[in-house]
Amino acid sequence: MTIVPTVQSTRPPRQQRGMALVISLILLLLMSLIGLTAMQSSTLQERMAGNTRDRHLAFEAAEAALREGEAFLDQPTLPDFTNTAGLYQGNAANRPVWHGPAQAAGNGVRTFSGDIGTAVAQPPEYFIEELRDIILPGTETELPPPPTSISYFRITSRGFGGTAESVVVLSTIYRRD
Repeated sequence: MTIVPTVQSTRPPRQQRGMALVISLILLLLMSLIGLTAMQSSTLQERMAGNTRDRHLAFEAAEAALREGEAFLDQPTLPDFTNTAGLYQGNAANRPVWHGPAQAAGNGVRTFSGDIGTAVAQPPEYFIEELRDIILPGTETELPPPPTSISYFRITSRGFGGTAESVVVLSTIYRRD
């Protein structure tokens, strides 16, 4: 048996070029970009959900004001529509304007008197317009009794959401026999 002596290599170790570090940094950058994008998307979705909630609150508030206006018109006798205090003749020049760039207040509105809660920025408002009566066909020539007519009213309401910037305006025509 021969013993072979072990020879130690005298060559220097291979030079490292740092490729693992470069690849790790690129992967870290990609993961950071993915995380940042996910965070921005989540923030945007949260804002959209908040805006949708505000819009629904404003719609419900405006709907409540419409119902209160209808209940007002269910009274046995109505006050005169004098173009003030939320009671207007049809298309009166001084009625509130709640659309377009001008948001004129008119000669006043009626404020919702029910409990709307604290989730809305301010209570909903409404005004009522008395439209022309319509005489039923076939009754124009009857003398006495006077011709049977139907009274129509337009109720317009404005509801606010969690902020004063979220506004919904609704309008309905109410028939009173």
